[in-house]
Amino acid sequence: MSDVQATTKKSFVEILKGMGKEYYLLSAMLFFFFVSWAGCYSLLAVWLQRFFELNGAQIGFAYGVFSITALVLSPVYGMVQDRLILRRHLMFFVGVMLALCGPYYIFIIEPLLRTNVIVGSVALGLYMGFAFQAGIGALESYTERFGRVAGFEFGHARMWGTLGWASTVAITGILINIDPHYNFYLSTIAGVIFFVLLIMLNTSEEFSRKMLAQYKSDNQKKSSFGEIGNLLKMPAFWAVIVWVLGSSMYGVYDQQFMRYFVSKFADEAQGAQMYGFLNSTQVFIETICTFLAPFVVNKIGAKNGLIIASTIMFCRIGLSGLVDSTWAIAAVKLLHGPEVPMVIVSFFKYITTRFNPAMSATIYLVAFTMLSQIVSAVLAPVAGYFYDNMGFAHTYLLMAAFVLCTTIVSIFALTNKTLPGTKEANI
Repeated sequence: MSDVQATTKKSFVEILKGMGKEYYLLSAMLFFFFVSWAGCYSLLAVWLQRFFELNGAQIGFAYGVFSITALVLSPVYGMVQDRLILRRHLMFFVGVMLALCGPYYIFIIEPLLRTNVIVGSVALGLYMGFAFQAGIGALESYTERFGRVAGFEFGHARMWGTLGWASTVAITGILINIDPHYNFYLSTIAGVIFFVLLIMLNTSEEFSRKMLAQYKSDNQKKSSFGEIGNLLKMPAFWAVIVWVLGSSMYGVYDQQFMRYFVSKFADEAQGAQMYGFLNSTQVFIETICTFLAPFVVNKIGAKNGLIIASTIMFCRIGLSGLVDSTWAIAAVKLLHGPEVPMVIVSFFKYITTRFNPAMSATIYLVAFTMLSQIVSAVLAPVAGYFYDNMGFAHTYLLMAAFVLCTTIVSIFALTNKTLPGTKEANI
């Protein structure tokens, strides 16, 4: 039995005791990345509506811009990180972007939004795309790859990112009512801490040799445009694309959900504060589920994990269009907790056992992040228009119908067959 196989049979406490500092540093990096992201993003739609009086279509345009930015950057980030393997150059760039969040929002975005909404939205979109929308895919794929060398589960590191978001959104609703700049200051502080942790991370030649040795032993090729071209010829890759098309809907759904929830309150300030509490509760649930997800997915298989994730998504979006009371809407939103961990953990396990693991960053950033941004860029303004003219409930029902269709197709299109020499439980 290999060392990795033995590790999967240990308790989580035993695993923690045997982990090196790399696990804790990467977990902390994910934590502060999400703190920074939540500080400037969790109430973005409310901030744009309340302080700059943007309507649903205008807010959707802003979201569309940073989706397009991430769309362009995702394959670039993926190719660069696959070439760098475990080297930190791209992560340093992301860290600098996080640290600049507060000054950029306060001294560049705000004046531009007051002068010209379109120019301000483009400036906002470019920053969010470079720092967060594409940055998270690069960080997650880097962590998953590092975990395969250092001997820890990606999901057990990723749960700290979820906890970072939860701990931040618990206070962003309060801070925005005092001064929205406080949230931006928080993002910058978290970005500086992320950068310091990255400097401390061990990416010695020993780790690089382990990764290269793993690739050579599996007769795997490095990521290249030729390899990406080969992926496009594989029916299995297009099956993944169909599933991602449906799963991408959760991002479009979440973009302006805060507006829908806040509109249920007579006092907008109270609604923003309550949304912060709801979002925090949801993400604490997500943290627990992220810890459990690797065990569950190892047991049921990556394909079943993907199907379960998209089924939960269908229920969450569809029920949001059927229920009306504030408490019922809040309860449905909490389904996000188990959904996201199943999406991320199952997807990584699927692509590293059905495709070349050496290309994990490229596949993740192209097939998942990039495609998600295409869907978001196309549908964010459309959804904003529908919200303004059809209402949130009817728009959510249309979204749910689309997710249901892609889920049914995925049941038959996704495969249970893994690459020779790989086992899902070993990842």
